[in-house]
Amino acid sequence: MRSWYRLGCRASVLVLALGSMNWALAKGMSPADCAAIADREARDERTVLGGAARSATRGAVFGAIVGDSGKSARRGAALGAVVGGTRSAVRKNEIYERVYDDCMRGRYPR
Repeated sequence: MRSWYRLGCRASVLVLALGSMNWALAKGMSPADCAAIADREARDERTVLGGAARSATRGAVFGAIVGDSGKSARRGAALGAVVGGTRSAVRKNEIYERVYDDCMRGRYPR
């Protein structure tokens, strides 16, 4: 009688373990699914062109105030556009990588 009890306990533990592993595998996302989710999240962020435009405006204002001429405003706008566009592009890439990694680890979507 005791051996049947042990066998039954072991069998039920095995069934529960295998069932939970199958559930976890079924919830797993493929790399293509994670790439699509990460791409969608990165696209929802501000555009690179918008970041460049905002920074160009700020740079032009700063250049006009500090340099007190149109030439300084143009230089400030050019520098602001480059810095702002680069910053926006880097931020989009960081968001993509973070979301993709979280998805592949099973932590995304929440």
